[in-house]
Amino acid sequence: MSLQFKIKLFNELSTQELYETLRLRSEVFVVEQNCVYQDIDNKDQKALHVLGYYNDELTAYCRLFDAGDYFDNASIGRVIVSPKYRDKKFGHDLMREAILAVEKYFGKSQITISAQLYLQKFYESHGFIKTSDMYLEDDIPHIEMKKS
Repeated sequence: MSLQFKIKLFNELSTQELYETLRLRSEVFVVEQNCVYQDIDNKDQKALHVLGYYNDELTAYCRLFDAGDYFDNASIGRVIVSPKYRDKKFGHDLMREAILAVEKYFGKSQITISAQLYLQKFYESHGFIKTSDMYLEDDIPHIEMKKS
């Protein structure tokens, strides 16, 4: 079985979808990665939200920005897969869906991301190339990567 995707603007998210999204982001980015940071950053309102469901449970998520809203190029961020489903490799399904959505909704093919360094090979497998030296974002090593 594969993920079922919903793609929505912020004001189209139900309160249940918003709650599930913020819970999953908190579970991974704050608790699992032991990183105290402001996840709710007033950028969600501008984003297009990609929600991936498996057995009616929010399992994968990311948010998309048009060119100029976050980086000069369109961008994908807050890429996340629930820890209990990572063995299913849903991250690849999520990235394929996100890249297609950037093209469909924004008409863009150039994408910039701020990637956690340990995921460099994962993003390279989706056509991204490293475009910066390592930098710390919230005390976690990151690199900028671009896809054209």
